[in-house]
Amino acid sequence: MSEPDKFDDDLLYALTRTGEGFRTEPSDLLAGGYQRGRRRWRRRSTAAVVGGAAALALVGTGAVYLTGSSPRPSAVPAAAPSTAGGSGSGSGSAAPVAAASSAEPGEVTGEEVLATLRGLLPGGRTSDENAGQRQGGTLVFDDGRGRAAMAVSVNRVGAGSPVLTENGCPDRKLVPYDACTSAGLPGGGKLTLFQGYEYPNKQAGAKRWSAWLGGADGRVIELTEWNAEAEKGAPDSRRTPPLSPEQLRAVVTDKAWDGIIAKFPEPRPEPGPDNGKEYGKDEILAIVAKLLPSGLTETETAGQPGYADFVVDDGKGKSMVEINVQDWSRDDKTKEELFGSARAQPDGTRVVVGKRGSNPGMWTVDTLHADGLRVVISAFNSGTQQTPATRGTPALSNDQLKAIATAPVWKLKK
Repeated sequence: MSEPDKFDDDLLYALTRTGEGFRTEPSDLLAGGYQRGRRRWRRRSTAAVVGGAAALALVGTGAVYLTGSSPRPSAVPAAAPSTAGGSGSGSGSAAPVAAASSAEPGEVTGEEVLATLRGLLPGGRTSDENAGQRQGGTLVFDDGRGRAAMAVSVNRVGAGSPVLTENGCPDRKLVPYDACTSAGLPGGGKLTLFQGYEYPNKQAGAKRWSAWLGGADGRVIELTEWNAEAEKGAPDSRRTPPLSPEQLRAVVTDKAWDGIIAKFPEPRPEPGPDNGKEYGKDEILAIVAKLLPSGLTETETAGQPGYADFVVDDGKGKSMVEINVQDWSRDDKTKEELFGSARAQPDGTRVVVGKRGSNPGMWTVDTLHADGLRVVISAFNSGTQQTPATRGTPALSNDQLKAIATAPVWKLKK
């Protein structure tokens, strides 16, 4: 892998594993505007700031949220915990926990979470345990077929929390994977089983498999495993992670977690967001469909509030397009970083055009309308964000992208 590709993968890894922002030079802002980032599908609000807090990329659901206004996912009532069993036979001996918890009496500790996980694992040995300060931790599990890293977290959120509804299978145009299922469980609850890779290009890093469970009592349990003894930077130690999808399911749905969940305070319901001022996925797709050049049709559509993506094909190969529509009416330093040097058009819209990468490449037109609505549209010379280029340039030219992003139909909702 080339050094630039490795850097991009390392950055993507960091963004997908944390919720912290990363700054880049202004040139990166202009070239990218927004780009990959964290996967919201992994049950976390992953905030990746590309270039002075320029963009929040939620790659799992395919969303790329622009900062300037907070992302406001739709609220859906929480689901009930599964009653499925399936505890393991125990893990054998365990190494001492590396980090002590600072939790107060009655709070859930990382040590408790790791101990529960150990009791649910099939026969084998655990080592290199590292309890997080709260509610989770990591360990290495060896069933005799190779050492494998595991990470577990447990939380409880209020009814209406977007955490309980955002964690389905990711958009394949953004996150390639081998298999994924996301469905309700008997008695309520939602379970997502994912079989993918630590890096989305599959060229480096371990396989990453995970199970995520959200329940009506607010429980959120996630177990992730790799086929290496570290999630990043370690060679593969086995062909696949140790637990099958069904074993992952059995662990996160086991009643052994009930005692830990009961220690959490009763969560307060989270008020549903007011999405009336935000452009929904279908609304964005409908507007763009009318602005596309003759002969192009949206296919493979996906998205969420404030974001949509689709594929067009002009007969020369598939070309992915994604668009963000967000309220940037408030004063913000990032707004000046991005658009301060852009000359305003007669209607007051400021436009920045850029390109990033080549295989695939991403052509971007970033606009700030006079009323403060930011519309960013990008097109790729491939049918996905991750697969190699299948054509020299996207199906939409920069002028066509600009025409869509600057169309007067885009108005800030009051």
